[in-house]
Amino acid sequence: EFFALFAAVQLIPGPSSTELALLLGYKRAGWRGLLVAGACFIMPAALLMLGLAALYEHFGSLEITQRLLRGVTPVVAGIVLWAVADLGRRVVRGADAFVVLLAVAVLAVFVNQPIALLAAGGIAIAAGRRVRKRGALAAAGAIDPRLLPTTAAAVAVPVSLLAVFATFLKIGAVAFGSGYVLLVFLRSELVLNLHWLSERQVVDAVAISQATPGPVFTTATFIGFLVAGVAGAAVATAAIFLPGFLLVPPLERLTRIVATHPSLQDLLNGVNAASLGLMLAVVVALGRESFTGIEPVVAALVTLLVLLRFPLAAPLLVAAGAIAGAFLS
Repeated sequence: EFFALFAAVQLIPGPSSTELALLLGYKRAGWRGLLVAGACFIMPAALLMLGLAALYEHFGSLEITQRLLRGVTPVVAGIVLWAVADLGRRVVRGADAFVVLLAVAVLAVFVNQPIALLAAGGIAIAAGRRVRKRGALAAAGAIDPRLLPTTAAAVAVPVSLLAVFATFLKIGAVAFGSGYVLLVFLRSELVLNLHWLSERQVVDAVAISQATPGPVFTTATFIGFLVAGVAGAAVATAAIFLPGFLLVPPLERLTRIVATHPSLQDLLNGVNAASLGLMLAVVVALGRESFTGIEPVVAALVTLLVLLRFPLAAPLLVAAGAIAGAFLS
């Protein structure tokens, strides 16, 4: 039953670990169980991220802080690579899904439209498999970049709590796959579209999230604080997790609908494959922003190899990366 519930939460956007906790609470005690499970699962990491955001705001520009973060960044890249490999074994089904993964990974480097890429990946798989079922040939992974919207113009948007809520609600509603795909959406919205933060700040936020237990999505707490203080942290956290709270109660009904419609299964398979492509683009973004010299590349590869053998070693690797960054930069 547990693994059936785990499989069910893969059908909805958002962090699967958090949504599994919500679903377990809901199955045990209804709406009250849902709220208690969510609060207990999210709040410890959110409060830690709030404290770390305050420290980052005061001490983030210090040389020692930058060294620590530079040491953690390649470790995060290795963790994302491991997540792609681990999820890929379970999510990518068929050669066409693998083609979509690679196509989205390449396009995401040049096109600032992660939502469009997710949609295109899902439609490509669903349409391609439907055509093949009718006995014709299909180019399942062919996503024409000319059909995608262009990157938004560089015009800064004023910060307000309503804008913070809307931004993180949108991210929470479309972030399929692992929590590590979050960096793609944060970079797209906060750096390229809204111009609230620098690319370095977003990378630092994701890197710091690796130092805390709990869901990666509590990066929203950190960023909300940077752009709008404590109120921004609270609003961003509530908004990014809200879709999970709303989608978990009807999940059993959604699962039955998907199970009876093969086209929906293919669509979700394509979206999940595209989300892994976005995660590969995360590694490219991290490398472009932070990798100077051979040492970060070695650190990322060592992290990947260690996690393939010891999947629970990520916190130790993050600590090792920070120490290495402090002493070897």
